[in-house]
Amino acid sequence: MTKKIILTGGGTAGHVTPNIALLPMLTAHRYDILYIGSYNGIEKKLITAENITYKGISSGKLRRYFDLKNFTDPFRVIKGYFEACSIIRDFKPDIVFSKGGFVSVPVVAAARRHKIPVIIHESDISPGLANKICMRFADKICCSFPETLDYLPKHKAVFTGSPIRSDLTSGSRSNALRITQFDNIKPVLLIIGGSLGSVKINTAVRSELDDLIKLYNIIHICGKGNIDNDLLKICGYIQYEYAGAELKDLFALADIVISRAGANTICELLALKKPNILIPLSAAASRGDQILNAASYEKRGFSYVLSEDALSGKSLKAAVSEVYNNRKNYINNMLNAPAVNGSENIIKLILELSL
Repeated sequence: MTKKIILTGGGTAGHVTPNIALLPMLTAHRYDILYIGSYNGIEKKLITAENITYKGISSGKLRRYFDLKNFTDPFRVIKGYFEACSIIRDFKPDIVFSKGGFVSVPVVAAARRHKIPVIIHESDISPGLANKICMRFADKICCSFPETLDYLPKHKAVFTGSPIRSDLTSGSRSNALRITQFDNIKPVLLIIGGSLGSVKINTAVRSELDDLIKLYNIIHICGKGNIDNDLLKICGYIQYEYAGAELKDLFALADIVISRAGANTICELLALKKPNILIPLSAAASRGDQILNAASYEKRGFSYVLSEDALSGKSLKAAVSEVYNNRKNYINNMLNAPAVNGSENIIKLILELSL
């Protein structure tokens, strides 16, 4: 018998890609899938590309700071709540799974109003504001880090790990060598600055490019509009604004990864057993979640952490040398980590609660 599930989450790719990771297993279990997101958020583009039915609702941001929109956004949230109620009445889901973001709040509240079981997932160590609000409506709260259990109601909390896209582990080094046209002599350094790139990371890498290129082939995913045309012809240095389907192959080729410390990304690095340097967003530019994520991975010996305040070309070059020379230790630590298949664990909960 076909069951129905509503997935929700949005605002950033990090609130969407874990939902996408669940799609193959949900389809295998014959779930009819509907996605609720904002009218024109990033989630709409990502989900419609997967050929999943998408419904948009009104969404407002919930802020801890003063902004004139704080006076109007509550009305958008209320409108979104009634829109979500209407969608739920029509679709009649057996369960709702939420990945967070402000658009999820009216959906989760509407599900509770209609007595639909709700599972939410928190990727970061400390829950974000949207998930803090959603907790009261949830039947189960999944998390990616064991430390997060301390922040959650014990009777609802489940350490599941993060859903990992199954195709990410199917990358091909030979495909990547063909794409990049690298020789296979030097080790490969993969730099990912987040979906929008990072000016600070880009600047640090390029300031030491002459020295780095002597030792490494470099794949630099630098963000939209951040390609340096003056560096296009340098042998062994390839730039991308964004990597899509080819990312799995680039990961397969990489010996070391330099990355921000978003929860989904670092869980993927752990799953792929890639020695890495994490440069978390500073507390001034975020709520500090990436700093906590990175500290957890550093404590467990999975990552080398370089703070944004200490980031320079020289400090980055030194970090690369340190990680490459000790790469076997990092790989062994990751190999010895408890195996956590977030997708399988979450699917089990979905099956249990949608009986």
